[in-house]
Amino acid sequence: MTTIQIILLTLLSGLIMIDFMSAHLTVCNTITTGIVAGVIMGNPTLGLIVGATLQSYALGLNYFGGASIPNYQVASIIVVALCGGNLANVPETIALIGIPVAALTVQLDVVGRVLNSFWQHQVDAVVPTGNIHQIMLRNAGGFLTWSLTRMIPVLICLLIGPSLVEQLNQIMPVWLLNGLSIASGVFPAIGFTILLKYMPLKGNIQYLILGFILAACFNASTIAVAAIGLAIALFVYSLDKNNKKLQPEIGFNEEGDNYDE
Repeated sequence: MTTIQIILLTLLSGLIMIDFMSAHLTVCNTITTGIVAGVIMGNPTLGLIVGATLQSYALGLNYFGGASIPNYQVASIIVVALCGGNLANVPETIALIGIPVAALTVQLDVVGRVLNSFWQHQVDAVVPTGNIHQIMLRNAGGFLTWSLTRMIPVLICLLIGPSLVEQLNQIMPVWLLNGLSIASGVFPAIGFTILLKYMPLKGNIQYLILGFILAACFNASTIAVAAIGLAIALFVYSLDKNNKKLQPEIGFNEEGDNYDE
């Protein structure tokens, strides 16, 4: 791993937080982060696989209120960098590095929020003066401190390099490695389950059953299931549109009697 790659990946981890707290230009999305990290490492395919895998862990998770959740974007950067360009190392690296790092970011998120309270008090002190420049400067300080809570752990992992995975593999007991491997397999199911809690399933359960049958019984690919779902959605939309055209419009004549147009 070159020095330029380490610098770019570290800056990417900071940019994720800046984007998350401002414009949301999709850089803070786990899949996008994985792809960008893959491009920096010269293997966008690896980045896409890592990003998509970790994105499945994060389905249904969001920052509700003041809650802190695992930051899988940071985990995707580290996993892509430490895989050594080998797709076969992805599951092992996610289990050894990705999941622990994502869990660690929960605590780092709390640290970032605490540090930001300092800048908030600084802004409160300057507001009565009406100095817009100083207010903007102190708000920028909040971006910096929160970004550093992501950049520092990423930089440490990148400086250690791929040897970190080998060292952890030798140090960790077998039962812990097996537990992390099981967790990496369970997390996608948990993510989908949480996501289903927010979806309107009461009137659409038949489509969920159909998708499950296509995937489980007929081994249909994701693209095939999505294409069938799109076809059904277009058919239902067209049917609903035609039904609305056939419904008579009800109005009133001048004498107050109902009539159909």
